[in-house]
Amino acid sequence: MTTASPIRVGILVFDGVDELDVVGPHRVLSTWGARSTLRPDVILFSRDGLPVRSSTGLHLVPAGDTDDAGTMHVLIHPGGPGVRRLTRDREHLAWLRRTRADTALLVGVGSGSLALAAAGLLAGRAVAVHPDSRRTLLGLEPSALLDVGATTLDDGDLLTSTGGMHGIDLALAVVERYEGAPMAALVRGTLTFDPGP
Repeated sequence: MTTASPIRVGILVFDGVDELDVVGPHRVLSTWGARSTLRPDVILFSRDGLPVRSSTGLHLVPAGDTDDAGTMHVLIHPGGPGVRRLTRDREHLAWLRRTRADTALLVGVGSGSLALAAAGLLAGRAVAVHPDSRRTLLGLEPSALLDVGATTLDDGDLLTSTGGMHGIDLALAVVERYEGAPMAALVRGTLTFDPGP
């Protein structure tokens, strides 16, 4: 699938995904796309293009499959209970390695970093991950430099977080990286909720 957009952001979904790791970043990036002259293209995709069920039962309908996602500037790999199955899925890990070669920025949200570690993409890299996943991550990639004090971490072409609401922070970091702090602040402002008196 081709696109005229200079920036393509893919968010992978799978059965057992943590929906907050998906919808938070998707909201940020879609808001950016609606306000930016860069017109970034944000695609939600699954391996086979079929709908998936999140860890809490929310059904997510992707726009396509891994072929439809095509070459991405940014790949976001969320976490959730289903990611543990992906750490043993040879086809998924091979796809991650192939995709990484052509992807400028890799983003691991929460336990999504476990799949990145299993694919060999976190060797010697500074990483933030959900506290419940730290031991598993180091078992998959002992050379990963785990930062237990960080909720989000920027290691150049790799962004990671502990998950949950921090996936929003990662998405804002993507916006800032591609279009600067003023645009990131504008997008952040649209997410502010003020319940009033």
